[in-house]
Amino acid sequence: EGPKKKQTPDSAAQALPATPLTNASANMDSDDDFNSSQVSEDEFMDDQDSDDSMGEDSDYDESDQDDVGFESQDKDIKPSKHAYEVDFTVFSPAEIQSHQDKQIGEVSSILGQPPEATAILLRHTRWNKERLIDQYMEKMDEVLESAGLDESAEAHPPELEQVKGFVCDICCEDEPGLETFAMRCGHRFCVDCYKQYLQTKIKDEGEAARIKCPGNGCNRIVDSKSLDLLVSDSIRDRYKELLTRTYVEDKENLRWCPAPNCEYAVQCAVKDRDLPRVVPTVHCSCGHFFCFGCSLNDHQPAPCSLVKKWLKKCEDDSETANWISANTKECPKCHSTIEKNGGCNHMTCRKCRHEFCWMCMGVWSEHGTSWYNCNRFEEKSGSEARDAQAKSRQSLERYLHYYNRYANHEQSAKLDKDIYVKTEKKMTQLQNSTGMSWIEVQFLDSASQALQQCRQTLKWTYAFAYYLARNNLTEIFEDNQKDLEMAVENLSEMFEKPIDQLQGLKVEMMDKTAYCTKRRIILLDDTAENLKSGNWEFNVPL
Repeated sequence: EGPKKKQTPDSAAQALPATPLTNASANMDSDDDFNSSQVSEDEFMDDQDSDDSMGEDSDYDESDQDDVGFESQDKDIKPSKHAYEVDFTVFSPAEIQSHQDKQIGEVSSILGQPPEATAILLRHTRWNKERLIDQYMEKMDEVLESAGLDESAEAHPPELEQVKGFVCDICCEDEPGLETFAMRCGHRFCVDCYKQYLQTKIKDEGEAARIKCPGNGCNRIVDSKSLDLLVSDSIRDRYKELLTRTYVEDKENLRWCPAPNCEYAVQCAVKDRDLPRVVPTVHCSCGHFFCFGCSLNDHQPAPCSLVKKWLKKCEDDSETANWISANTKECPKCHSTIEKNGGCNHMTCRKCRHEFCWMCMGVWSEHGTSWYNCNRFEEKSGSEARDAQAKSRQSLERYLHYYNRYANHEQSAKLDKDIYVKTEKKMTQLQNSTGMSWIEVQFLDSASQALQQCRQTLKWTYAFAYYLARNNLTEIFEDNQKDLEMAVENLSEMFEKPIDQLQGLKVEMMDKTAYCTKRRIILLDDTAENLKSGNWEFNVPL
């Protein structure tokens, strides 16, 4: 069975709200290398370390299509790719193993090395077979030595031996007939000690790709054929699983799906250097949407760097300082932080005994008889302190504006998820009370999915907007944000109606579901196109 590829929906107005996913072989127009047509899956996985671009812009010319008949034209039209979509492919563990075995077989026939040694060499070069072949042909001995191998791997396969008068250096056992094992490095130990060593490395430490000989200072790597002689089936299975994980982690264009208990890996062409101008959201076969760049849950339209800054700002103690700035003031003389604990505006610093006015920050002696009511805004002595206080309050209010809306959608999404869990029960109740078929009540499931997906997008639009510098494009962005938010709230309100009212709202809910999905696509397309083109300006570096 081949790798699972995602297909692009026909239009933005489909009832199902899931994010449209693209086929890696689809014909498309693109302004950037990471959205261009891809090579075959095997070539892509083999050549992941190459820095070459992945294609050129399409030369599609509408004038070439002017004389084409309607029937032929409709037949040739393919679903267009949205600006926020990226190409990706999902692989199962069996498919990943198949790719490994194929690469090992190809390189083994070229180098003349056994498969076990070839696998070690490929892991040593992080599965870059072109680099391995070039280096091997130029300086074979150095490559073998650095990988922990030698030329005699084929001529001397590993085997267990009984050596007369042998004493194990680990356990000091010298019993006659003791089975021993040694690789070509010559470091021989009893089988029991070797088994225990390998079991500790694999089971306890999670090591597989570069398990070295237990001999002191020896860099020779234990190959799979040697390991097969020494470990149990369960340890061998764990060893193969760890090797598969190492293969994915070594490949720049592969990521494990971060969903709990998911065993799939996703392949995507987007590289780290592309992340400031694209948000590579992918969709695993298990149903989980995540960012290929940082492995966090889908955070479109915010780039990974902004997401990390936003999460840090929300989680660490940085906002404590903002609270202090907004609720306390510094002594104009010694700059100690002071919190007002009474009604009188006459403040005396406990540290330097400086007397000043809490309202205007001016020297108290200038206030004359205005002991409890400051009306001296025009004096200059406290202007700098007042300006700093005003900026601090403005900064805090701006942060809270975006954070409160971010947190509101996050909370609403959790509530919508609780509703989604109950959706099937609601669908069953509607089916029983109205006589509608199971197919006819699927609009509730579609609406529930749309709500979750749209709220996830809305949540991150506020983090995106917080770091966005004002320009002509921000008004369009805020209008799209407002339209989506209004549509989502209307759909959410309809979704929570009593069962007896839902049948009459079916058509309206289906229309609103499609509209929410359409508005989400419009917002994401606009932000992605401008991000890709470098039109957005941010108040922090990406």
